[in-house]
Amino acid sequence: MSERFFPEFNWHAVFVQPWTEYANSTFWIVLMGFLVSGTCGLVGCFVILRRMALVGDAISHSLLPGITLAFLLTNSRATLPMMIGAVAAGVVTVALIEAIRYSSRIKPDAAIGIVFSSLFAVGVVLISAFADTVDLDAECVLYGELIFVNLADIATIGGVAIGPEPVVRMAVIALIAVALLLIFFKEMLVTSFDSGLAASLGINPTRYQYGLTLFLSIVIVSSFESVGVVLVIAMIIFPGATALLLTDRLPSALWLSTLFSAIYALAGFHLATWLNASIAGAMTVVAGGVFAVVWAAAPNRGLIAHALRKRGMNRPELEPIAPDA
Repeated sequence: MSERFFPEFNWHAVFVQPWTEYANSTFWIVLMGFLVSGTCGLVGCFVILRRMALVGDAISHSLLPGITLAFLLTNSRATLPMMIGAVAAGVVTVALIEAIRYSSRIKPDAAIGIVFSSLFAVGVVLISAFADTVDLDAECVLYGELIFVNLADIATIGGVAIGPEPVVRMAVIALIAVALLLIFFKEMLVTSFDSGLAASLGINPTRYQYGLTLFLSIVIVSSFESVGVVLVIAMIIFPGATALLLTDRLPSALWLSTLFSAIYALAGFHLATWLNASIAGAMTVVAGGVFAVVWAAAPNRGLIAHALRKRGMNRPELEPIAPDA
């Protein structure tokens, strides 16, 4: 019965052959998956702490009209116009959400839903209306495909080949993310946990929130080519959410999110190889599985630990035995 849904498992074809006969292609695909998930995870930790997860979802969807308009205006899929379109769309998204929140009685979640669904629909209409005149693959934008990374043009520095351009670009974004994290760690930490304290220390919380939003837009548009606009939000949420179930310390959560990102990339690749499925989709399935395991078994916040504590609280206390007279 299971063979109707799952192909026959072959250890050599799934785990050995990709790293022997197709080692070069496998390396770049897995590395790209790790860079995307790792970078999204680092940014995602702060997104989750600031309760901006839905804002991240809104940005990931609303980037579609931004990058589509950038392509239509420039007729180019170069990095710079895509980045400009994405950042502009990210700024417009956050500005519209804040405007609706503070100028009406509409709740934040409703404002986010209104903005991202409207902008995403605009992007879909633009793509469908101009599909005959522009070379823009809607499926790639929505779902991405990591397997094509190895077929991209090779980036060179001083005549020396470095690697596929998407991988090199994502590596640069990852290095920038790490550098910004090291430089502004204290400010991001304070503004994420206590905006009132940050303001009393002379740190402008709004400035750092918009800065995070801008960089999140850049990360998303750098990632959508590989994992797609729809799936990139999973890479933003899962690493940080899983890590924060295991620790209360932000530095530890950042390290754990990076570790989980490596697991997603490697295990997701092999799962996709076995099932002959989308690598980005398989990475997300692995991320969901890892989250489920941690959610159940986390020492302090897991379901098992919670059930044991609840059982201990409900256990009747034994009356002390009176000493013999």
